[in-house]
Amino acid sequence: MSSTLIGVGVGPGDPELVTVKGVNALRAADVVVVPVMDTGERGRAEATVLHYVPEEKVVRVVFALNERTDRGRREAAWDAAGERVAQLLAQHDAVAFATIGDPNVYSTFTYLAQTVGELVPGTVVETVPGITAMQDLAARSGAVLTEGTEPLTLVPVTAGSAVLKDALAGPGTVVAYKFGRQAAEVAEALRETGRLEDAVWGSALGLSEESIRPAAELDGEPLPYLSTLIAPARRDGVRGGKL
Repeated sequence: MSSTLIGVGVGPGDPELVTVKGVNALRAADVVVVPVMDTGERGRAEATVLHYVPEEKVVRVVFALNERTDRGRREAAWDAAGERVAQLLAQHDAVAFATIGDPNVYSTFTYLAQTVGELVPGTVVETVPGITAMQDLAARSGAVLTEGTEPLTLVPVTAGSAVLKDALAGPGTVVAYKFGRQAAEVAEALRETGRLEDAVWGSALGLSEESIRPAAELDGEPLPYLSTLIAPARRDGVRGGKL
């Protein structure tokens, strides 16, 4: 019988935001793989998982998550991680991979599943959705993501500030991920498009070092890499005005 690889979204950091289905999947799996940086420190996914499963059930697998320039080194880490998970699938019926946020939204699980599928043909791949950083930030800050017919645009700022500016120039709410190292460029884009006043940013959501602030307070200093920004749609204040 084929083994199953399950990508489980464990949310942005607060253990209470893991879904019941996610907790059940983690506990039902034979082993739970968590991604760690090659520097070895415990990441958000691992810290969250350890609230629900014993440490001896957790397998740490290195991803070069802090590698942004050396593609060869990054892909070598993905290959090594895929081979390790393939070994685990040969020994177990069900292997869970815990990822922050959602496994289908900018997740390392995407690369892992592709590699494992090539190494172990016939592997069944499933995902359990997780709460995303933009949902958590919206809840904590009171920012409404969408109303009526408004579109919602999600932009990784690693794609470049021009992509963000194009999104901000359009209608609807814009969410920017991974903008911490380009905070100055993001603040400038918000000012140029007139979207600074209502925007809010947050980092380390649900953790002791959590920070949630108005974007107007951005001073150009770099922020944590996994910072999230919400620039709400322009609204006229009329209830249901965009229905």
